[in-house]
Amino acid sequence: MLLFLSVPQPRHPGARTRAGAARVARWRRRRRLRLQQLRRLRGLLRGLRGRPGAGSQRRGRMALCGQAAGAASLPSELIVHIFSFLPAPDRLRASASCSHWRECLFYPALWPQLRICLRVSPAEQPRLEFLMRKCGWFVRELRVEFAAENYLSGCGPGDGGGADTGTGGEEVEALQLSARWLEVLRTYLELVLCVLVSIRNNRNLQKFSLFGDISILQQQGSLSNTYLSKVDPDGKKIKQIQQLFEEILSNSRQMKWLSCGFMLEIVTPTSLSSLSNAVANTMEHLSLLDNNIPGNSTLITAVELERFVNLHSLALDFCDFTAEMARVLTDSNHVPLQRLSLLVHNVSVMHKSLENMPNDEHWKALSRKSTSLRVYIMAFDTKSEDMLKILKPSMPLERIHFDSYITCVSGAIVDLISRQYDKFLTHFILMNDVIDTSGFPDLSDNRNEDPLVLLAWRCTKLSLLAIHGYTVWAHNLIAIARLRGSDLKVLEVTEESIDFDQGELADQDVDPVHNLIEQVSLGLGQPWHAVMDIESLSVFTEPNRHFYREMQSFSEDI
Repeated sequence: MLLFLSVPQPRHPGARTRAGAARVARWRRRRRLRLQQLRRLRGLLRGLRGRPGAGSQRRGRMALCGQAAGAASLPSELIVHIFSFLPAPDRLRASASCSHWRECLFYPALWPQLRICLRVSPAEQPRLEFLMRKCGWFVRELRVEFAAENYLSGCGPGDGGGADTGTGGEEVEALQLSARWLEVLRTYLELVLCVLVSIRNNRNLQKFSLFGDISILQQQGSLSNTYLSKVDPDGKKIKQIQQLFEEILSNSRQMKWLSCGFMLEIVTPTSLSSLSNAVANTMEHLSLLDNNIPGNSTLITAVELERFVNLHSLALDFCDFTAEMARVLTDSNHVPLQRLSLLVHNVSVMHKSLENMPNDEHWKALSRKSTSLRVYIMAFDTKSEDMLKILKPSMPLERIHFDSYITCVSGAIVDLISRQYDKFLTHFILMNDVIDTSGFPDLSDNRNEDPLVLLAWRCTKLSLLAIHGYTVWAHNLIAIARLRGSDLKVLEVTEESIDFDQGELADQDVDPVHNLIEQVSLGLGQPWHAVMDIESLSVFTEPNRHFYREMQSFSEDI
């Protein structure tokens, strides 16, 4: 049997076709490019990771295309992308590495929003100037909070506190207090000017929020205003601040959110007129809270409010929110208002009249216009008879915060709230800053049922209850926890506010404190304990700041 095998003959290299040679060349070129890319990637990884055992000169270097190159040689786009995953504080720390990183780390895309909380201290001014110089011209959302330290707490160590006694010591302490307040107000004006100057030409600003809780209130008025005339006697800085604020409003083209609270006369009754009609027509949130406006002046009128046809949330002093404003908000050309925050301050109530406030019919019309309207009230040292006038039955009250230094809330007010707003109320805060802790007022005096227990029973949506400065009986606290159960997410009651019946104290077999903690925890379905340190509660130590932040989140949660 014969087998014929055909063996292919090798072709001469020169006999290859031109098309085949081109394919081979392209393949080799692609392979060479892939190898180069892999070498670059390996070099980048070695430079970013750092090789153990390498010298100090090689630790921060990497191999790029076979050559030694510094980490600063990374493309700017890559640096911006890497640091976009870092939080803002870490970006600021990284910006101190080198000038190239600093330039990349303040790329506008990395800072769409800037939220700053500042102590009113000279040490903060260089940091603020640096940050605002870098970001002020392009930032889209800016929120700045100014907060003074407790300058009324007396002299600290080293200031001579407690060294003097009698009349002479009081005079020395008063002089030291005066000097500290003059310094804090002088610094405050400089910091505000720094912020406003840096954003005066920012046309892309969409959200602008300022809060300045440095006003220490007295019975006669604001202590800050007393020293403000000494720091700025001719009013030049205040006028400059007001002019800058109006310039920012007039230059804005995309403003959707404007919020200003307790900023010591930065907003005037003519400030909003600087806004163009196009910006006013698209504004979604407006907050103007300043109880230092003298006389019957208001920061916004009903006529001015007619331009803001797209408002979803509004925050004002209650005395500025008139019946005419309520009528304007119910007009057909206005979108339904969904959030309304009102500050009821005893200073405003003393100088302004409550006669022009909305009546129950106006609240009914507002509720018909917007079924999702909810109201948040902060009542600061307000008398019970004034609250009875303010709390209309048709007001869709969701949150209320009482903070008192002189005037206490009566049990009748708490009972009225629980009956009128049982379908809406979710947050109830009751604070009383009294000096004599041995005599907290008892809301259940001369009543068959405790008003706080009735509040928990009637208000089925109640999720937050905070109490300080009012007597809360232990058995009533247990009843509140059992009535609301796990739906009551926050129950904050200070230890000094809790009292026990004589029968509970007489029982030697049961520790009343342990029993209270156990029963309340079982009722809430989560571990619970009384607030031992009142200073840990911002709602008590900084009521203005707490209200302002809650108002912000209340307005954003639409």
